[in-house]
Formats: sequence, C-alpha cells, structure tokens
Amino acid sequence: MQVNNKTALFLLLSSSLFLAACGEKKTELGEGSSEVTGAAGPAGAKGASKTLVKCDAPVATLSLVENPNGYTMSSQYNLPSSPVPLIRLLAQQSGCFRVVDRASGLKAVIQEQELKDQGIIRKNSTVSKGKGYEAQYTITPSLTFSESKAGGGIGAIMGMIPFLRNFTGYAEKVSFKEAQVVLLLTDNETTEQLAAATGSAKTTDLGMGGLSFGAAGGGFGAGWSNTNEAKVIVAAFLDAHNKLVPQVRHLQEKEMPPAVPVKK
Repeated sequence: MQVNNKTALFLLLSSSLFLAACGEKKTELGEGSSEVTGAAGPAGAKGASKTLVKCDAPVATLSLVENPNGYTMSSQYNLPSSPVPLIRLLAQQSGCFRVVDRASGLKAVIQEQELKDQGIIRKNSTVSKGKGYEAQYTITPSLTFSESKAGGGIGAIMGMIPFLRNFTGYAEKVSFKEAQVVLLLTDNETTEQLAAATGSAKTTDLGMGGLSFGAAGGGFGAGWSNTNEAKVIVAAFLDAHNKLVPQVRHLQEKEMPPAVPVKK
C-alpha cells in the first residue's frame, strides 16, 4: 500500500498526540535529543554525530571565541547561554584542529600560576610559565538569523479528518523553527580571514511535551539548552562546521607543539 506525504503527516501527528497523552516520564542516560553529542579526547571521537565531517589529521591549534554581539537574533525569544562549548566539541571530534582553551579553562590555569607565585602551591608543581600552546587559528561563531513561524493551515487539515478533528487545538502549538549561522576562521599570524561557512537548519515543533521532528542536517535537532529554538541553532552550527571542513583540508599544516603523551 502506497502512503503519500499527507497520509504520512496525518499518521505522525496522530501518533504524537497519543504519546503526548500518555504522560509517562522516563529518564534514559545518553538518549537526549542532541545532534551534537558524545566525547572527544585521547581515546578519539566517541558518539559523534554520523553526519559530522572529519579531517584525517589536525592542521594547527585552534581557539574558539565568543561573538561580541551575542546570539540573540529574534524578537520572539532570547537564548540563555553560549553555543561555543559545543562548537569546541565539534572541532575536537572532527580532528581538524587541536583545540586550546581561551575561556574558563584558561582562567583556571592563570589562577593556578598565581597561587604558585604566592607560594601556596608546591615549588616543583607541573604548572609553570612558558608551557602554554598558542592558538594559530581562531573560529568566531555568529548567529545571523533565527525565527519561529506559526503552524498555518495544519489545524484546517486536521479538521477534515474525523479521527483528528477533536485535536485541532494542538495545531496552534505547531511551529516551524529555522536558523542560519556563520563560522569565521581567522589566521592569528596574519589576521587574515581564511575561510567562512554558513549553516542552516529547520525543524517542525509539535509543541506537545517537547516533541519535534525534521531537523535539517540529520536527526532531531541539537541540544544546547532545553529549548527547541536552541536545538535547531546548534544543528545549524553542525551544518556550518561540515561546510568549513573542506576549506580547512586545503590549509597547509602549521608546526604544532608536541602532543600530550597517552597510554598505549
């Protein structure tokens, strides 16, 4: 039996209504709605998105900095925090760069050095001046567009179906969220902007218990906070990262500091 697009949408809406009505709560570790997920480190990239584009080897050291203009580009909602930590995870999982910290981790390093200078930390501490790695490149993220749009005629479509007619009130909660972002790559030696990439994502939010479907770039969006707006924005950053990697592959490798030894 062939199922057309409208029939598939009706089935998806009806099944989602049933799920929303169940009211069962369950917590599953590692099962959150996140497009940017997993880990990166000496053991390699673990649990990364299947859509993540990677490099065979790092070309340089990299820092990621906050956009000085922030990330609020819509009158309908404000984003509470920064996407930079998850973009740093993307950069490390891709293997294109070795990532250096220029945020809270750096502040902690400076604090340890100050404690040593004050005689609080042992003299033979492994923390000492002159061992830090320079950031040879910098990535600056920018949120250029984000918006939520009303569901439009979905309520009218549902009203034509006897089974779904009583649930048309839920259609008012349906919204289409979309975002566009940019990643800018700067050479810290020359200050030249060497590469730039845009990313975009769109998702349909049913508005019922946080259920959503259809994020561009694969999967069900990405989670940097508990809002669907933030999820689609991080999915857009994943899209921008994937478009930036082919540009990075054409960069000449720079001389990098020795890698931290790991267990074999």
